[in-house]
Amino acid sequence: MADLDRLTEVIEPEAQALGFELVRVKMMPSEAGDGGEALQIMAEDPATGQLVIEQCAALSRRVSDRIDALEEQGDVLIAGAYHLEVSSPGIDRPLTRAKDFANWAGHETKISMAKSYDGQRNLRGELKGIDGDIVTIEDRKQGLVTVPRDQIHSAKLVLTDELIAATQPLDTSGADEIVETPDIPDEEKADD
Repeated sequence: MADLDRLTEVIEPEAQALGFELVRVKMMPSEAGDGGEALQIMAEDPATGQLVIEQCAALSRRVSDRIDALEEQGDVLIAGAYHLEVSSPGIDRPLTRAKDFANWAGHETKISMAKSYDGQRNLRGELKGIDGDIVTIEDRKQGLVTVPRDQIHSAKLVLTDELIAATQPLDTSGADEIVETPDIPDEEKADD
């Protein structure tokens, strides 16, 4: 199993060199069905709260080159085959950093605890914010609940009209260059 703290230590300076902030580093089973793993990196440009395709590609190249260089020196960060996935956090983004819990207060959030905490494992409701390392949420069932951030397994925003309205518009540069092609019936595709 890969050491996420060590991976973050290697990846974060590469993101910062491009002017990005690291949101999350996570290892997960690969969707390719090859039994390998995927190294998922989420980052954002602080100016926009997102990454566009070119920014994802630039970060992917930097991280890949850095990991390759370390492996050539004998520092194997990920044993076995893996896929590198670099993405923007999206609108219904994960909340991983203390500032995420502060910046997105007032929005609906889903929190899953690492283990049951005060009889609750899952919370959903309006995120009230963070004080020190204590996250407060107005849970739909329990009312006002406070939990230590280090007990949270995962937290993410819930896609709502309010969240969409509060999110910066996506960068659409290059969208006018998209060329639509007519749909080709499956029968014609098979003849090719």
